[in-house]
Amino acid sequence: MSARVPARPWAMLLCCALLAGCVRVNVHGDPGQAMTRPDTLRIASYNASLYSDDAGGLQRRLAAGDADARKVAAVLQRVRPDIVLLNEFDHDPDGHAADLFQRDYLEQPQAGGGEALRYPYRYFAPVNTGVPSGLDLDRSGTVGAASAVPGESPAARRERGNDAWGYGLHPGQYGMLLLSMHPIDAAAARTFQLLRWSAMPGAARPLDPATGLSWHPDAIWSQLRLSSKSHWDVPVRTPLGVVHVLASHPTPPVFDGAERRNSARNHDEIRLWSEYLSAGNADWLCDDQGRCGGLAAGARFAILGDLNNDPADGDGRHEAIVELLEHPRVLRMATPRGDGAPYAAGADKPGRRGAVVHATGDFGARVGPLRLDYVLPSTGFRAVDSGVFWPAPGTPDAAIIDGSDHRLVWVDLAE
Repeated sequence: MSARVPARPWAMLLCCALLAGCVRVNVHGDPGQAMTRPDTLRIASYNASLYSDDAGGLQRRLAAGDADARKVAAVLQRVRPDIVLLNEFDHDPDGHAADLFQRDYLEQPQAGGGEALRYPYRYFAPVNTGVPSGLDLDRSGTVGAASAVPGESPAARRERGNDAWGYGLHPGQYGMLLLSMHPIDAAAARTFQLLRWSAMPGAARPLDPATGLSWHPDAIWSQLRLSSKSHWDVPVRTPLGVVHVLASHPTPPVFDGAERRNSARNHDEIRLWSEYLSAGNADWLCDDQGRCGGLAAGARFAILGDLNNDPADGDGRHEAIVELLEHPRVLRMATPRGDGAPYAAGADKPGRRGAVVHATGDFGARVGPLRLDYVLPSTGFRAVDSGVFWPAPGTPDAAIIDGSDHRLVWVDLAE
C-alpha cells in the first residue's frame, strides 16, 4: 500500500493545498463561477473507468495520451474536490499509473476543464480483482489459469476472470485510488482485502436453486473473500478534523446465474459498512493487519464509492443500500442531483421508481440511468451543498462527461 507525497517544497505544497481548499465551483448554477468557502470540505466519488484488460495497459494508455483520461481530469479540474476516491483505476504496486495521471493530466489544463490541479497526498493498496484463487469459484469444472497465455481463447479468458478472488483479468484491474489535498494517515489505515465472507454473521451464502443447498462447497465457501476489490478505512487529517474515508467498490449484482452469487456478494459488501459502523469490538471484523472491531463511536467518516446498487431501480438487493442510507450514523441530507440525467437514454423507462435526477451513471436505453455512486457523510457534519456533475446536453460542460459511463458525485461539508 502507499500514501505517497511527491517531492515538492513544503511552502508550495501548503499554498497549493490552501488554494485548492478555498476555491469552489458552483456546479448547481454556472460551473465556471468560483466561490470561496474556506470553511468547507468538498468530498467526491468518481468511477473513472481508467482500466485495461491487460496488465500494464493503463500505464500504456496514459503514456500514449488518452482522450477519456483527459475528460476525467477535466471533470476533476472543474469540480476540484479536496478528497476524491477514483474507482476503476488500475492498481500497480509502484504507482506509475497514478504518477502519469497526476503529472500528464491533472497538472495540465484540459480542454473544458479548469486550472491545473495537484493532489499532494494519495493512497492506494492491493485489491482482489484479477488475483488468482487457484479454486473453481464459478463451478465450471476447471480452474482458470493464473495469468494470460498466448493464444488464450475467450472462454479461457472468461474462466480466468471468474476464478480470481474478484473478477478481473490481471491483479489490480478495477483498483481504487484516493487523492487528497490534506494529509493521509497511512499508518492508521485499515484494509479488509482478505476478510473471509463466511466470517460475517448471517452471511448471504448463495444457494443452488435446483437443490436448495449451498452453491459453493464448504471447502471453497470457507476460503472466499468478501470484498471483490477491497474495503478501506483511510483517515485523512482535514481542517474539519480527522475524516475516515470508507472506500469500496462492490461487485455488480449481475453477470452470474440463477444462484445470484454476485447479487448476494454485492449485498454483503455493502452490508459490511453497516456492520463496521455498528460492530464495536466485534471479533470477526478483522482487517489485514490483524486489528479487529469496527469504527470508533465518535469517529467521523465519509463512505465513498461505486456501490453498484440503486436504492429503488436496477438489479440487486436494494435492502443493503437502503439500510446503509438509513444507518443512524449516516447524515440525513438532500440527495445529490444532476441536470443531465433526465436526458439520458432510458431515463423514461417504464416502471422506474426512483428520481432520475439522482442518477450517477449512464448505462444505455435497456438499463437506463442509475444511482450507483455515493458520498455518505457521517453525523457531526453539516451538508452545505452537493451535486452530481452531469450537465444538461448543449451546455459547455456536457462535452467532458463521457470519459466514463459514471458521473462524479460530490458533497460540501462544514462543522
